Amino acid sequence: MKRINWIQIIILFPIVIMGFSHTITKESGTKINVMTYNIWNGFDWGNDTIRKKDCIRWIQSKNPDVLALQELCGYDEEKLKADATKWGHNYVKILKTEGYPVGLTSREPIITKKRVINELWHGLLHCETYGIDFFVVHLSPADCDYRLKEANIIAKMVKDSINDRYIILGDFNAHSPFDEELLKHNQSLKKKYSDNKSDKYANLKLGEFDYSVVSRFIALPAIDISTKFIDIEDRYTYPSPVLIGSYRKTMNEVIKTRERIDYIFTSPMISQSCTNVTIYNKGEAETFSDHYPIMAEFKFKK
Repeated sequence: MKRINWIQIIILFPIVIMGFSHTITKESGTKINVMTYNIWNGFDWGNDTIRKKDCIRWIQSKNPDVLALQELCGYDEEKLKADATKWGHNYVKILKTEGYPVGLTSREPIITKKRVINELWHGLLHCETYGIDFFVVHLSPADCDYRLKEANIIAKMVKDSINDRYIILGDFNAHSPFDEELLKHNQSLKKKYSDNKSDKYANLKLGEFDYSVVSRFIALPAIDISTKFIDIEDRYTYPSPVLIGSYRKTMNEVIKTRERIDYIFTSPMISQSCTNVTIYNKGEAETFSDHYPIMAEFKFKK
């Protein structure tokens, strides 16, 4: 019979305890602010320096601990880190450097678990930080059937990750059944989707708003935490007035075509620690992007 090496146990025991204590610190007694933001073509591929500077200053003022970004056009990890350090994040990950990348920045170290590029329209970045699995998404802007295919792939990834501490966030380009009461009266938005239909792609399902994509995530289960804190008429995340003169003619058209297509979904366990959600769809944030950012606040119990 093999003898127990008590010297090794005595040496390793404090290390194990330290590691365990670190995990507990991450999981309990911690406040974390999580934000998601589509920054609209990476501030015109970096050419709109004024909008970029103002947005960075604004993000810094909101003090997120973790920030998921979409449309990091023209960025690589080095450029993202240069911006992230200005809002206090020394750790960054980016999905890719071509097209429309997503990325994640954090105050704490980030572990990259998976990058998915080929199977999804814009791709997906799966990382871990603060002991939480983050799935940063940017689903198809053009086709509801393609989005459902993406949702099924991502949902399987979440299930396969086994971790019951997960957050799925980003630009889903999809509608929630929790907003159906408002959407069913919005004929201006439905007409806009109908007019943009092509022979190959359609955002409406048989001429109606499609809720299957968001429902797929809800069924994981994943909790749409915005609904608990924000009234249905104030949940819109797109479009902002910056589109006037290009994709929208007037402010009245902006108002009539408001919709919620950006989300933060959490595991049931994580949702229990959510203390507030804010969609910054009024004031200064109207000038930074065509989307509005969302921030969720979490307080993990001791």
